[in-house]
Amino acid sequence: MSKAIRVEGLVKRYGDFAAVDDVSFDVSEGEVFGILGPNGAGKTTTLEIIEGLQRPTSGQVTVLGKDILKEPRPIKARIGVQLQSSAYFSYLNLREILNLLGSFYPRRLPPDELLALVGLADRANSRINQLSIGQSQRFTVAASLVNDPELVILDEPTTGLDPQARHNLWDLISEIHARNVTVVLTSHYMEEAELLCQRLAIMDHGRIVAIDTPGNLISRIDTTYTVKLQTDRPLSDGQCHALKKGGSLQTLAVDPLIQPTSANSYILRLDRNPESLNQALDGIVRSGISLKHLEIQPATLEDVFLELTGNELRD
Repeated sequence: MSKAIRVEGLVKRYGDFAAVDDVSFDVSEGEVFGILGPNGAGKTTTLEIIEGLQRPTSGQVTVLGKDILKEPRPIKARIGVQLQSSAYFSYLNLREILNLLGSFYPRRLPPDELLALVGLADRANSRINQLSIGQSQRFTVAASLVNDPELVILDEPTTGLDPQARHNLWDLISEIHARNVTVVLTSHYMEEAELLCQRLAIMDHGRIVAIDTPGNLISRIDTTYTVKLQTDRPLSDGQCHALKKGGSLQTLAVDPLIQPTSANSYILRLDRNPESLNQALDGIVRSGISLKHLEIQPATLEDVFLELTGNELRD
């Protein structure tokens, strides 16, 4: 399969600080590729180099078969970019803004077609400051598609959106991908990345620490299930011993990954033993625990993220 993006040995330094430190990866044509990482991991800097907005200190970046340093203008004509923050002329309506942006490109889509695609056909005569946050985010996606790009780069497209607006934007990204457009996105939302992306790169401290499909990344970690318990009284030593047969018991108050919900809440992490879940549930029954709440969760991409980066998610 042809490569829409090829990054080899990419480095970006600011003095002695390496924001991007020897990063290499590729993105296939037609793929949805995600880059995850805590703030300061180097995600946005990497994307800005791919977009031609920054020059690398060293390394090579090829986009749609062209070197980004040697042929930036032809590349920019064929890609669409949604930055973390965008500014538009406040005195123009949405249709006029898209007309203006489209005039900069040799190839462009009609504004009304773009607005219909992002669910804003009825707001064509509105100004940007008359839109909700979710509508504004959808409009920035429309603006990134104005030149009918082969590759779209979305930098944290759903940050700050409410759950309904976020799901609407997920549907939009899936629809863009269905039009045979390659999509590269960064995100802080693990559910979003797992749902949308066919492959993921996890970055931390300017380096890629893992790259694979979401399913393969999840299968790497030792924990298979997390069992959350809430009881009507603290567990005795004997009850804790019975539970530990299936995993390692920790109170929520001392677990660095989960916030406490009450004084009598516990978390049980289970290893890859196929019988561990059965053993844990048997231990709960045998120990005579009086449960107020029981929740069983399989390992998730968030577990992978936290294990690899050692950082809590940061907004």
